[in-house]
Amino acid sequence: MTTTQRILDLAAAAPASHGEDLVLLLGEANELYQQGLQDLHREVVERLSGLATSDLMFAVETAGMPCDASQGRAEVILLLALVEWEMTPAAMAFMEMAEAAARRGVCLIPEE
Repeated sequence: MTTTQRILDLAAAAPASHGEDLVLLLGEANELYQQGLQDLHREVVERLSGLATSDLMFAVETAGMPCDASQGRAEVILLLALVEWEMTPAAMAFMEMAEAAARRGVCLIPEE
């Protein structure tokens, strides 16, 4: 099963889940979200390796992400990967799941 399919399955199961079960689903989906972003980041690094840093910065600014000259090449590429990842079905499903869980009072950040 792919990362995307598993996140979509978790997101589909989330509305019927409550309490600790929802926290567990959200935690697994968060791990898969992070894994998906890391995998895509590696692909983006390879794909953009030949571009000049100024071209990368222009692409980040065009995508609407905050960027300035103090950011290094690696950080700029990470921003581009994040922009691309956030448009995937897996990322969108996770964000919807997390937002719906938060409206129900459930999140992964422990209360103090």
